[in-house]
Amino acid sequence: MICLTNPSDNVAEVVKRLGGGTSRVIRKEFPELGEFLLGDSFWADGCFAETVGKVDEEVVKRYIKQQSR
Repeated sequence: MICLTNPSDNVAEVVKRLGGGTSRVIRKEFPELGEFLLGDSFWADGCFAETVGKVDEEVVKRYIKQQSR
């Protein structure tokens, strides 16, 4: 899957496109995963975005752990 973006693109819209595209690819390749969906959605609501160089591994780990609550 290719997602072309520009520096001026809205981060939320880019994440939305990536989520929609990857969801379609995964659903097609693994239809049995349908039973694990969050309602009709493959991905949980929300996203995390940070500029390169300002985020470290601990910030990302903390964010991911919070998503399972």
